[in-house]
Amino acid sequence: MIKRTAILLLLSILIAAARPGNEIKRPRILGISHMALFVSDLQKSRWFYEDFLGYAEPYNLKRDDGSVRLAFIKINEDQYIELFTDAPRQEGQLNHIAFYTDSAEGLRAYLASQGVKVPEKVGTGKIGNSNFNITDPDGHTVEIVEYEPDSWTRRAEGKYLPDTRISAHMAHEGVTVGALDPSAKFYGGILGFQEFWRGSSSGKVLSWVNMRVPDGQDYLEFMLYSKPPDAKEMGGKNHICLVTSDVEKAVATLKARAAAKSYTLPIEIKVGVNGKRQANLFDPDGTRVELMEPNTLDGKPVPSSAAPPPK
Repeated sequence: MIKRTAILLLLSILIAAARPGNEIKRPRILGISHMALFVSDLQKSRWFYEDFLGYAEPYNLKRDDGSVRLAFIKINEDQYIELFTDAPRQEGQLNHIAFYTDSAEGLRAYLASQGVKVPEKVGTGKIGNSNFNITDPDGHTVEIVEYEPDSWTRRAEGKYLPDTRISAHMAHEGVTVGALDPSAKFYGGILGFQEFWRGSSSGKVLSWVNMRVPDGQDYLEFMLYSKPPDAKEMGGKNHICLVTSDVEKAVATLKARAAAKSYTLPIEIKVGVNGKRQANLFDPDGTRVELMEPNTLDGKPVPSSAAPPPK
């Protein structure tokens, strides 16, 4: 009788857990928090991101010997570029990408319920925000951040936003993706990102898939490949996109700056496959920074490509 009661109790618990009302809901994912990059020479990188692109560095983290391990470049109140002076790993200059949420613990619990490997608890970063890391199907580290009211991020609100910023918004970040289906299931099926455009540079094989965060306008761009990219190619694929209303004016502004004397690469304005004017810049370690207008040149949307993914 006791054994039967125990079995019935276990069944009732399993049935209750399976009911839709008991499913863990995904908290909001609001946008891109940052892209973190390895840099070989911090002073050269500071020249590029601060003197040339016009951003400010509100704070940094130092090692015990006083050297800077991590410098924070502020784009806006919610978005940063993080510059690590550690030695690069297997992903070229990419350290990790990050998105911000309104509940790090809620998202951790949700991801665990979806079978994603997560830490046992949410941590607190050195600048005071709640965060934890997961790994996507291509091995990229993805940091989940919840901005805390007493963090360095929020204490810097209204500060370090100079008029010299070439852009006030990181519209997207791009990362290498070797197989589309696993990444689409991870970011789309689990994290709730919404695909809204596909593009092909050749018209024969798919090159890009754009996935918008579920609760904002920022997006992740899958940079598809069939053959693993070398270090130089990886710097072009793992990239940052800064939106500007007038790319021609932005390029003219950059060329007029004193820091432009040290930028020796040509800056060309082109119309991309997506119909938007854009110009590519490269930081001292070869990471691409794309300046792009928010709208197509003729005001009409470019249809998604029907080309198949790379094999």
